[in-house]
Amino acid sequence: MEVTFLGTGTSQGVPMIAHENEGCDLTNTKNWRTRCAMHIVMDGWHVQIDAGPEFRLQCLRHDLRQIDTFILTHGHADHIMGMDDLRRFCDLRNFSALEVYSSEEGLTRLRQVFPYAIGDKPVRKGYAAFRPIPMPEKLETPGGDIYSTLLPHGGFESLGLVFVEKSTGSKFVYYNDCKEITPRGYELAEGAAAVVLDGLRPTEHPSHMTIDEATEAALKIGAPQSWLTHLTFQVDHATWEAKLPETVHLAYDGLKLTL
Repeated sequence: MEVTFLGTGTSQGVPMIAHENEGCDLTNTKNWRTRCAMHIVMDGWHVQIDAGPEFRLQCLRHDLRQIDTFILTHGHADHIMGMDDLRRFCDLRNFSALEVYSSEEGLTRLRQVFPYAIGDKPVRKGYAAFRPIPMPEKLETPGGDIYSTLLPHGGFESLGLVFVEKSTGSKFVYYNDCKEITPRGYELAEGAAAVVLDGLRPTEHPSHMTIDEATEAALKIGAPQSWLTHLTFQVDHATWEAKLPETVHLAYDGLKLTL
């Protein structure tokens, strides 16, 4: 399984707009963060998670040329507003719609933001087209199985995702944008080779885990490696990386894992 962190930041990531970014070393490239998105390849099957405002730039930077399955974790702007740039991948699918899996909330927001793109095929060549599909608890793909569970995220829920590659049985967990991990979330994460958790910032937030909360969850899951993502301008990479336990790390844009 190949995992690429296309982005690891929030809308208040680094550098922050109209802000001095004091305490965050901008000479360290790991502190330059685009909005969270993930690309996963299981036995040659390409899965894209979310598409924020910098999605086009992320595709160019990482030379993405294939998306077989698209999953929207939830409908917030920093995860959905780059989806129009999926139009190129519709072209590459012989001008057919891209299936978009999400929760009820995510699919409702998809229809609200991109009403012109909902259908079985683009209205014309070069346009995006999305076929909304409710994310099942277990989605079978040619590359492996994807399990989903709903995680608390403020006033609603976001999708937590667990990937199990068919040929190797390797398990990867992606629990971004959540305030806590549910019992079902912990159950699904058992035996994971790597875990990614929402670790927004050191101070309390009503809909995201803090770095301490995410670290506690990571140690409870007990994976060989855990990565914190969705980081704000308050988190300097080198400073906080040095404070974390041996198996817990801060993610950064462009990080690649082979599991």
